[in-house]
Amino acid sequence: MNKETIKISGMTCAACAQRVQKAVSKLEGVANANVNFATEKLSVEFDDQTTSMTAIKEAVELAGYGVIEESKGNKVTIPIGGMTCAACAQRVEKAIAKLEGVNKVTVNLATEKATVEYDTQKLRLSAIKQCIEKTGYKALEIDKNTVDEDKLRKEKEIKTLWIKFIVASVFGLPLLYFAMVPMVSWWPFPIPMTLNPMMYPLRFALLQVSLTLPIIIAGYKFYTVGFKALIQRSPNMDSLVAIGTSSAILFSLYNTYRIIQGDHMAVESLYYETAGVIIALILLGKSLEAVSKGKTSEAIKKLMGLAPKTAIVIEDGKEMEVPIDEVEIGDIILVKPGDKIPVDGVVLEGNTSIDEAMLTGESMPVDKKAGDKVFAASINKNGMIKFKATKVGSDTALAQIIKLVEDAQGSKAPIAQMADIVSGYFVPVVCTIAAIAFLAWFLTGHSLAFSLTIFISILVIACPCALGLATPTAIMVATGKGAENGILIKGGEALETTHKINTIVFDKTGTITEGKPEVTDIITTAGIQRERLLQIAASGEKGSEHPLGEAIVRRAEMEYLELKQIEKFEAIPGHGIEVVIDDIHVLIGNKKLMDSRKISLEEFKTTSDQLAGEGKTPMYVAMENKLAGIIAVADVVKESSTKAIKKLQSMGIEVAMITGDNRKTAEAIAKQVGIDRVLAEVLPQDKSNEVKKLQGEGKMVCMVGDGINDAPALVQADIGIAIGSGTDVAMESADIVLMRSDLMDVPTAIHLSKSTIRNIKQNLFWAFGYNAAGIPVAAGLLYLFGGPLLNPIFAAAAMAFSSVSVVTNALRLKRFKAYH
Repeated sequence: MNKETIKISGMTCAACAQRVQKAVSKLEGVANANVNFATEKLSVEFDDQTTSMTAIKEAVELAGYGVIEESKGNKVTIPIGGMTCAACAQRVEKAIAKLEGVNKVTVNLATEKATVEYDTQKLRLSAIKQCIEKTGYKALEIDKNTVDEDKLRKEKEIKTLWIKFIVASVFGLPLLYFAMVPMVSWWPFPIPMTLNPMMYPLRFALLQVSLTLPIIIAGYKFYTVGFKALIQRSPNMDSLVAIGTSSAILFSLYNTYRIIQGDHMAVESLYYETAGVIIALILLGKSLEAVSKGKTSEAIKKLMGLAPKTAIVIEDGKEMEVPIDEVEIGDIILVKPGDKIPVDGVVLEGNTSIDEAMLTGESMPVDKKAGDKVFAASINKNGMIKFKATKVGSDTALAQIIKLVEDAQGSKAPIAQMADIVSGYFVPVVCTIAAIAFLAWFLTGHSLAFSLTIFISILVIACPCALGLATPTAIMVATGKGAENGILIKGGEALETTHKINTIVFDKTGTITEGKPEVTDIITTAGIQRERLLQIAASGEKGSEHPLGEAIVRRAEMEYLELKQIEKFEAIPGHGIEVVIDDIHVLIGNKKLMDSRKISLEEFKTTSDQLAGEGKTPMYVAMENKLAGIIAVADVVKESSTKAIKKLQSMGIEVAMITGDNRKTAEAIAKQVGIDRVLAEVLPQDKSNEVKKLQGEGKMVCMVGDGINDAPALVQADIGIAIGSGTDVAMESADIVLMRSDLMDVPTAIHLSKSTIRNIKQNLFWAFGYNAAGIPVAAGLLYLFGGPLLNPIFAAAAMAFSSVSVVTNALRLKRFKAYH
């Protein structure tokens, strides 16, 4: 299955998004199609053997919308030195055009620049420069200013909307003035006598026509898009505006014709100002909405802006500043104090501290030395370092975070499905209600003008914009805010489900504890020397990747003990290891391993119980099937663990701990951090079963872990949270990734989810409530009981600001504060 994202233009409301979604979903081979109105993107999953991207784009265009082609390549302008005539320019152009991956090239002799569009997957910028040099000319330094095309397009769209609104206002305000002032006798600034509607009705009507015409031109898209959607039997918000304002204009034109025919009283039935002011107000609403929607994706724009543009690469002992695109895996990069790290890598030499706040949300700089990893966009605070590039371009941690946040912002939460279903039927239902209300009032003896006012008010007040924006805007702001705090949420569904969590299961090692255990006690049986026991155990554990084994090896290295050669090694998952050293058969592991091999532990029963009670893990060492001693290892509890667990419990969430350790050790650690429920002596493969058992009790379970052995449990849980210091497998399996090892981010993630869902519910309540209250009022319900009739102009104002209020409410999530 292929998964692609397409940028769509021309959508004005949730009904448009539904229409595109339905059109694409109908194609054979499309497994899933999801249109996000807020991001204006279509995410589609399809079988490329059955359908193609071309067919999908055609379906979007047939539905009446545009596809914005986003170049996957790169466009660069390279200044060239040494060209003297048109033949030189031709020569360079032909040479570059021959390179594989070049889509388009033009060389301008006057500006002495080559503009090249190329595929970054097939061609590097350095290869284009080399080609220019080989042709006999000089490739000069490239201008570092890069252009964000999407940002420019959005800015242009907002600018166009504001210009249209200004035009509509410039003509709409005098139109409203001339239409309303004659009705208000007390107004101190009457209109000129030469334009008095009672004395010069035709002059008055033609003035209104001339003022309305520029407003209609400014809002022409409502008509072109709206009527096209209507013809295709898929009306949207534009259709409502187009039908409503067209009705007012046509009725007014008919009355203008009556004035020409001599019926001067027809001047009282002109509704030009209704149509003009409605268009102006809706353009204002659209402009404010576009500005607000731009603010929802500010977090991701900030992340994109973090990446440095150049890097200092050391080649043949020389320092060269090159564009970031030219850095390759394996390059040696120099970073000076105050500079940003250009790509991901491993420190080769130098010591420094690096501010990684932009990736992890952690405010304290992290010390780095040879062998430590560094990440793109983090800031080198004080020392100078050299590092080897290990990940570049779209593989860096920053690029992966941006991709993850983009995907999450484009996804839908299950709560949005209700709004989608409603908006799909909404516009046709509103048109039907408007038509019924019009006929009902007209057939009960009311005038055509009165019935038309009702008709226009219903069409104009009922807009599904707010419905379409209610969920995605909140998700966009929340996922961006999460990323700012080092909490990466992989989608709308994960964000929604998290607020329902009532049980959290923490893995012990590396999650509640630091995951870097230290040897605390070495106890031997008679006849075995302490150093000999440690040497044998460390030699055996040298081949193991278990944290407890690594602690034993570290202790032996600290004591400068020589490690022996292993003749045989076998890992026994959940139990320990079996090795042969110096022809001696050695077993190193837990009680289960010793019991399975019938090795008596009676001699050290009291000692091991005491060690376990202190929260230490006893590792038994047996030689030739006889117990040789115990090496006790303790893992230090993280500073944030106790605080985080107390916070979760205060939120009404049950906390459990899962570990492969023996029960006594596990309970000692659990007691230390305040956990009551302990799942001890659980084999790695059984962790997911334990989660399943909790789910069987009717609990919504969240699993928090960091290792490969946690991956099945992370997948089984309703929500899987992976700690950022953990393995790639754990992160891949999780729904939420915490970039720091701070467990306070777990309650923060739940708090963020609850705040977001509360915000979405507020938005949906406002969107549904607004329409539920607005439509009956527009239909004349209050008038029926002696109240006022809703003026279409007030209906337009209410509609225009309903979507703005929803987006503004979503933006309140920007004030969200993480727990510390």
